[in-house]
Amino acid sequence: MATPPSLSIDSLLAELNGAEIAQHPVEVHGSLVGLICGGVGQAKSEWLKSLLELINDGQLPPPSLTQLLEELYQDTVARITDADFGFTPMAPEEEEPLNKRVEALSLWVQSFLTGLAIVQPKLNRASKDVKEVINDLAEIALVEFDVADDDESEAAYIELMEFSRMAALLCYAEFGPQPSEITDQDPKIH
Repeated sequence: MATPPSLSIDSLLAELNGAEIAQHPVEVHGSLVGLICGGVGQAKSEWLKSLLELINDGQLPPPSLTQLLEELYQDTVARITDADFGFTPMAPEEEEPLNKRVEALSLWVQSFLTGLAIVQPKLNRASKDVKEVINDLAEIALVEFDVADDDESEAAYIELMEFSRMAALLCYAEFGPQPSEITDQDPKIH
């Protein structure tokens, strides 16, 4: 499933800048994915309130950004709950320099862990596998941005992206809603 143009990094960045929210789009996506994978309530009033606490001190943004966040939420849930849709962390295009993509991944992982911790404060009770991936994600969040732009570094970046993707899906499997709970969420936006 292709990402709708309205959910591109550039579109989200323009809306965030217009609302004077000093967050990078990958941070917003990471926070949102962390909340979803941590099991935040599926009602708009729950996930949006938690997201706004993380990205805008709880302040309601302009309607256009709220609409875009709703679209991002719906798209993200669809991707996480259906393997065919291909969930991946939001990242700059491959044409961007590797150090920018590595920095974006680090920001995404930091925000994911924050979102996860907000909803799941008792992570110490998580399964051994989830505890392990959370520790590994904490290491990824500290990755150096000054990387060589070579094939070996590119391959390492791809591995880190895939690990982050699988870690998010593992957390969702452990903390996310059970299939019977998913049917109670807000209707999809078209």
